[in-house]
Amino acid sequence: MNPEDFHKQVWQQLNQTFAGAQAIGDEVQNHLRSAMMSTFSRLDLVTREEFDAQRAVLMRSREKIEILERQLAELEAAISDK
Repeated sequence: MNPEDFHKQVWQQLNQTFAGAQAIGDEVQNHLRSAMMSTFSRLDLVTREEFDAQRAVLMRSREKIEILERQLAELEAAISDK
């Protein structure tokens, strides 16, 4: 989820929470929205797509490392048997 979608989701939840009371005026809502956007912009967020892509790269790297570790163990065993 990108930061803008996250902001929209949080904002919708806040609106639902305060919908009946009408307790938050326009000015307060604008300040709250500004504070939320400022906070979200400072966070080091990545999209789900970026996370999934990096996860796939990590899994492939881990598989290659495991293969190399097995090959190394086989080579070490072969050398020690001689």
